[in-house]
Amino acid sequence: MRQQKLEMSAPFEIIVGRIETLALDAVVNAANRQLMPGSGVDGALRTAAGPRLTEATNRIPPILTGEAVITPGFDAPMKFIIHTAAPVWTDEGPQSAKVAGLAKCYTSAIKMAASRGFESIAFPCLGTGIYRWPRGFACGIAVAACEQELVNAPKLKRVVFCCFTEDDAKIYRDGLGVRI
Repeated sequence: MRQQKLEMSAPFEIIVGRIETLALDAVVNAANRQLMPGSGVDGALRTAAGPRLTEATNRIPPILTGEAVITPGFDAPMKFIIHTAAPVWTDEGPQSAKVAGLAKCYTSAIKMAASRGFESIAFPCLGTGIYRWPRGFACGIAVAACEQELVNAPKLKRVVFCCFTEDDAKIYRDGLGVRI
């Protein structure tokens, strides 16, 4: 898959490509709460990072929805992987709690990156795979949450939304002007 970089107003970028190939300070993993191996972004990152990633996540207790934990990138090109678990869109419960949980995934990851002095971070389209979030809605939450938290992360100069498809990238391009 060809990587395409689309320039946005700083510090945001949209990349169409594979998140496991990005050589940044950190990329965010769309993990499950148990940090067990999965498919999609998680599977791709585990393949790129090698077996030490699973060994590391096996030692971490389950996380709460929206919580972030960090591991080295091991054999993958990124220095670190920040793991977070989005809420499942179709689960029972108030929509407001789900929105808050998804937003917390982004803010927790940025807080983790800022606490370590990182300058770059990449996010996949969290929650839009097997967790079934509507893509446009999830994008609006992602952009708003990142903008809100970036005021507390002055060293973070590059925030990449890494989209697997051009259709997702279009949603992010359109969504950068949308607020919740």
